[in-house]
Amino acid sequence: MPCLYIKHMPPLIIFNSHPIQYYAPLYARMVREGIALELWYGSDETLAGARDREFGVDIKWDIPLLEGYAYRFFKNHSPQPGIGRGFLGLLNFGIIAALWRAPRSLIWVHGWSYASCWLMLIFGRLFGHQVALRGENPLNQELLKSGKNRFLKRLFYQHFLFRFVHHFLYIGQENKAFYRYFGVPERKLHFCPYAVDNERFQAVARQYEGQKPELRRALGLPENAWIILFSGKYIHKKRPLDLLRAYHQLNDPATALVMVGEGELRGEMEQYIAKNHLKNVVLTGFVNQQEIPKYYAAADLFVLCSGEGETWGLVLNEAMNFDLPVIVSDLAGSGPDLAPDARFPLGEVTALCEKIHMVREKSIPSNSRQRIDQYSYAQIIEAVRSLI
Repeated sequence: MPCLYIKHMPPLIIFNSHPIQYYAPLYARMVREGIALELWYGSDETLAGARDREFGVDIKWDIPLLEGYAYRFFKNHSPQPGIGRGFLGLLNFGIIAALWRAPRSLIWVHGWSYASCWLMLIFGRLFGHQVALRGENPLNQELLKSGKNRFLKRLFYQHFLFRFVHHFLYIGQENKAFYRYFGVPERKLHFCPYAVDNERFQAVARQYEGQKPELRRALGLPENAWIILFSGKYIHKKRPLDLLRAYHQLNDPATALVMVGEGELRGEMEQYIAKNHLKNVVLTGFVNQQEIPKYYAAADLFVLCSGEGETWGLVLNEAMNFDLPVIVSDLAGSGPDLAPDARFPLGEVTALCEKIHMVREKSIPSNSRQRIDQYSYAQIIEAVRSLI
C-alpha cells in the first residue's frame, strides 16, 4: 500500500481503525492548514470495496480516502481479523515498535473498541508521548446499563484505562458528561466536536438553491410534495419503522417520505408500506457520498429517530448544512448539541408525528445553518492546535 513519505515523524499521530469517509477530508484540511500529521491505520479492508454487514450491500466510497495527508497501514495479527469482528478484530502489534521509534508526539486515538486502540493508549503513554482520546460514548445511553455494569466500568476506566490519557477530546455535551461521570477532571477535557465537511455540503446547498422541482425530477422524487427525509442504514438501531409509522399516522397526502439507505429491515419496511397502502414513500437503496447531498437539497425536513447505539449521528450535521429543520430522538447523542428544542421521546410514534406536524405548520423555525457552523472542521483544528 503506497504512502506519503516523511523523513521525520510529525508532532501529531492519529490512530483510526480504517480509512473513514467522514475523517479523510478533515485530515487533508489539517495538513493544508499547517498541521504535520500522520495517520496510522489498523486495517485497509474497506479501500477496495467490501460488503457492509449492516447495509447488506458492497460498499466502495466515492470520495478519496487517502489523499492529502501522510499515512501508513499496520499488519493485523488478529486470528479473526476485521473491523466488524469486535475487540480482537484489530491486533496490530507493529504499532508498539513504531511508537518506541517515534519522536515524542501527540497521539490521538479514536475510541477504545479495539485491542490496537489500547496498545496506542498504553504504550503511547509509557513511551513518553502525549496521549489524547476521542471517544463517542454519551452518558444518557450509559445510564441505561445496569448499576453493576456501570460500577465495574467506573473501577476500570477511572483506575486503569483513563490513567494513560492526558487529554480527553469530547464531541458534545453527552460525551463530556460521560467522561465526568467516570471521574475525568474538567482540566483534561477539550471540546473537539463531531463534524462533517460543512464547506462541501454548503456548496451543494448553494448550487441547488431555488431548484427543488428540477432536482426532485432528476432524483425521481415527488415534485410537489413536502418531503420528509431519512438517511441511514435500515437496521434496528436507526429505527426506520418508527418514522414509517409516524408518517402513516400523519396521513397527509401532500407529504412524502424519502428513506435513503439500505439494510436488513427493508423487507419489513416494504411489508408495512404495502399492508397499510402508504403512498409517496421512496426507499432509495444505498446512496454514495457524492449523491447524498442532492437528497438533502431536495427535502423539507430531516428526521433522526435512532435509539441506543447512535452515539452521535453525523447525518444530522449533513442535513443542517442545508438549513433543514430537523427532528431527533432524545437518545441520539447529538440531540442536546444540535437540536435541543426539536427532540421527541424515543419510540413514541405519536410524539414524533406531532413534531412533524408542528414543523409542517412552521411552528418550529429552523436555525440549523447557524447552529451547525459551531460544529465544524475549524473547531476541531483549533482544539488540536491547542494541544500540539
